[in-house]
Amino acid sequence: MTVILIFSILSLFLGIILSYIKYSFPIKKNSVVVAVDNLLPQSQCAQCGYSGCYPYAKAIVKDSENINKCIPGGSDLTFKIAKVLNIENVEKSLDSSATKNEKKIYTTVLIDEKNCVGCSKCASFCPVDAIIGSPNFMHTVLQKFCTGCNICLLHCPTNCIKIIKE
Repeated sequence: MTVILIFSILSLFLGIILSYIKYSFPIKKNSVVVAVDNLLPQSQCAQCGYSGCYPYAKAIVKDSENINKCIPGGSDLTFKIAKVLNIENVEKSLDSSATKNEKKIYTTVLIDEKNCVGCSKCASFCPVDAIIGSPNFMHTVLQKFCTGCNICLLHCPTNCIKIIKE
């Protein structure tokens, strides 16, 4: 009982210190990075080559990364980011970039409903809620909302999710 009381008091004391430090020394974020990050779809799919949306937004602002690498966002997102960054001629600036010859393959996924056991693991990991279905019943993908991040593939125990190239 004494040990629990000591650790509880120690936890409370350290929590107060951490709260004071956070309040006294706030982390200043670049407002442009935050604005670009808010535009990104937050699917954390890593199709842009970065580990998530915030590192990609940070690279766009600080390292002049190309603004058209977000496949789920599409061209609409490219124009929105260009507006935030005050890039007037988006097509011209992207044509001069090194990504001109890169192929972009847009994919979505399809669930083989005969083999779906309804475990709902894929639906719980889908960042855009494109997979619908009830537990213990088959699931399906709403193609309109699927961004092709393929995160669900890793979590399907029966491997019944297939990639469809558009």
